[in-house]
Order: sequence, then structure tokens, then C-alpha cells
Amino acid sequence: MIRVFENLQNLSQAAAAIFVEQAQQALAKGRFSVALSGGETPRQTYELLARSPYMDEVPWHIVHFFWGDERWVPLSDPRSNARMVREVLLDHIPVPDDQIHPMYRSGMSAENGANAYDHELRQFFYGERQLFDLVFLGLGKNGHTASLFPHTPVLNNRQDWVDAVCLEDQHLERVTLTPEAINRSAQVVFLVNGPSKAEVLHQVLEGPSQPDNLPAQLIQPVSNELFWLVDEAAAAKLSNATQYDTSALR
Repeated sequence: MIRVFENLQNLSQAAAAIFVEQAQQALAKGRFSVALSGGETPRQTYELLARSPYMDEVPWHIVHFFWGDERWVPLSDPRSNARMVREVLLDHIPVPDDQIHPMYRSGMSAENGANAYDHELRQFFYGERQLFDLVFLGLGKNGHTASLFPHTPVLNNRQDWVDAVCLEDQHLERVTLTPEAINRSAQVVFLVNGPSKAEVLHQVLEGPSQPDNLPAQLIQPVSNELFWLVDEAAAAKLSNATQYDTSALR
């Protein structure tokens, strides 16, 4: 489902409302697991969740935070996705420290860190058919999501839930959830904003299937719970987007 919003603020309010709703629904089973995205687009969503009224409506004692991907840098590094989330959200909410699961492992290579995170997920979700209750994702201008970049080996990894990615042109290693892990989640939500994303969003949603070039096309959760929350600028080239009444959210 594609939902179009006037601007990033309204998009972020919708994403925060989804988080609250899914967390409340998870109360019955006593645990809510969410995989977060890095980057600038979701920052406003996290900031909203860190303050009223959203913060007051989340049962934080059952929330477990994971990440969809991470640059392999220490948590103190400004490039760290976990650092950004901690600064704008985690430092402001009453979530137990042992329910925060960053990807980065000090002293480990990215490959070993990916294996360790894979092991942690398999222990956490042991015996469960679905993985995360909610996954937030972004969309890069080249069609990547998480750290699933075009023409990288991870795109064909059907065995692991987590894998290491080396981008030689960036001289930076990353760790990412694989499509296999993301697609086994209950609900996946893309957050996309800005005119610079209009062309790639059109290609991903309305162009031919070419997942090696546009890895975001690999995200097709078995639950069929896939949502695209986009602003008007990003949706400018779409032909089948439906307008969404944000006034109903609050």
C-alpha cells in the first residue's frame, strides 16, 4: 500500500502512529520487536516517539530495538545509526538497556559481527515463524535499502539473516539484515521523502523487476504487510499512489 503525505512532518506522524499501534497490539504476547532504519528521513519519527503524546502511549517495557543495518563504526562515531537513534529516542524513553540490541560489536570484524548478530536473532526468535513485528526501511537514490546495495553478494544470500557488506568505493564495511530476514517480518514500512527520491521510487514501484539494480524490489514480506509512506515530492512520478487523510491520525 502506498500512502502519500503532504510533507515529511505528516509522514513522520503516520510512522509514529504505526509504531504505537503495533506496540499496543503486541501487549498480548508480551514482546514487541522493531528493526530501525538509519538516515535522516526516520529521525523525525524517532523524535516524535520520544515525546508526548506518542511516548505516553507506548508500552516501553515490552519493546526490543534492533537495527536493519549499520556502518561498522564504534557507537561513538557520528556515522553510527545506533548513535543517532540513541540521541534522539533511546536516551529519552524508559526502555531497559538489555532490550536495546545494536549491531556493532567492539573488537570484531564486520563478518564476525554479522555472524554474532545472526546468532542473537536466532536465539531471540527461536521457534517463531515470523521475525520482527515492525521494520522501518529507507530508500537510497540508487535503489538500495538497509545496506542491500546493487550487485552485492548479500542480495543472493538466502541462508543467513544477517550479512556483512563491503563497499570498496566507500572504504567502509557494513552489516545488514538480509532480504530473507526482512521478508519474514510481520510488517515492513518504507519511509521516503524528497524530490531526489521521485525517480527511483517510480522505478522501484512501477518499473520492471530488476532487483539486482534496485534491491528495494526484493522486499516482499510473506505477510503481505508492506507499506510505503512517501511525501508528495517523492511521489511526484507515481501513477498509482493514493492520497491518505492524515487528519485521521491525531
